Amino acid sequence: MIEFWLCAGLLLLAALAFLLIPILRGRKAQAEEDRTALNVTLYQERLNELQAQHAAGALSDQQLADGRDEAARELLADTEGAQALPVQRRLGSAIPLIAAVLVPFVGIGLYMHWGAQEEIEQARLFAQQPKDIQEMTERLEIAVKMNPESPESWYFLGRAYMAQDRAADAAPAFEKAVNLANRAPELLGQWAQALYFAGDKKWTDQLQSLSDEALKADPNEATTLGLLGIAAFEEGRYAVAVENWQKLVALLPAEDPSRQAIEGGIQRAREQYAAESGEQLPATAPAAVHSLTVRVALADELKSKVQADDTVFVFARAVSGPPMPLAVKRLKVSELPAEVTLSDNDAMMPDMKISGFAQVQLAARISRSGNATAGEWVANGPAVASDSKEAQNLLIDTADVRQP
Repeated sequence: MIEFWLCAGLLLLAALAFLLIPILRGRKAQAEEDRTALNVTLYQERLNELQAQHAAGALSDQQLADGRDEAARELLADTEGAQALPVQRRLGSAIPLIAAVLVPFVGIGLYMHWGAQEEIEQARLFAQQPKDIQEMTERLEIAVKMNPESPESWYFLGRAYMAQDRAADAAPAFEKAVNLANRAPELLGQWAQALYFAGDKKWTDQLQSLSDEALKADPNEATTLGLLGIAAFEEGRYAVAVENWQKLVALLPAEDPSRQAIEGGIQRAREQYAAESGEQLPATAPAAVHSLTVRVALADELKSKVQADDTVFVFARAVSGPPMPLAVKRLKVSELPAEVTLSDNDAMMPDMKISGFAQVQLAARISRSGNATAGEWVANGPAVASDSKEAQNLLIDTADVRQP
């Protein structure tokens, strides 16, 4: 931050120089003008004195002429080197001085109101890789103090606390993120989880309310399903634990590292249920995977404006939900027209899938740079049911002027 204020100070000095240098030059010119005026006045007085002496008979005509010449030479010698002055004007005006005084205060005030001091400080703060989780947590704590209205900062701070087994500190951080992010279901699950572990794994009415709210907004909210399974297992309700954990496993990709641990929990819950009841829990059929078929084509009038190796992104977004795409497929313009399938298996995040939302919007974008968030041409389809079996058509024919 010292570097920033040093640069700002240098720029401020440069701005003041533009105001003060003309004033100082004006004062110098004024001094020269005053000295010249004084010399002229003395010259006039000398001439008047010579005229009076001549009239009194004390000076002859020749002596009068010699005196005038001598006075003129002295005037020229005194004014030699003086610069030509512009038309009479008022020098050293108060307005430039007032402006010079106000510039620093106005500049600082405008920067404090519209400047990006917090962003600069955060960029400097996160420029280097933290040495450990403790240092990362300290940086996040500074970040939320600098920008307390950022739900992302509160969320990551809560995650950092949870990684250090500081559930009591994580709970208020997640609560703040929930309130700032319009009670997003994934944040409700994180908040409930922190409260559960901070409260010595005792289920409360508040936890039940948060879980119900999260699952109502998103029936496949992963953290909530996992928490319900843990709470049920701890209370000996093994059938409920298995039910929730099986829903969670169905949402996770096959390569997810947590999948094996959850499957191990399901097996232990089944064994405990069999040991206490003498019966086996029935096997649960895997959840159906939602998929949408999309036919993508390029308008004829655009074929001459695109290149064969331009990237084509086909994606589905929730109609009522986060702007992040739920599923994405990547093609090349040379492959169009093409038919692609978007399903839960194409999810960008394990807890955000097509099956978690009632309606989705399909879109396609051509991006020469390969950037999925910005391109040259786009097709936006209407809202469709996430479990629709009919093939949907997208025609790329519109200039891309919106961000996803």
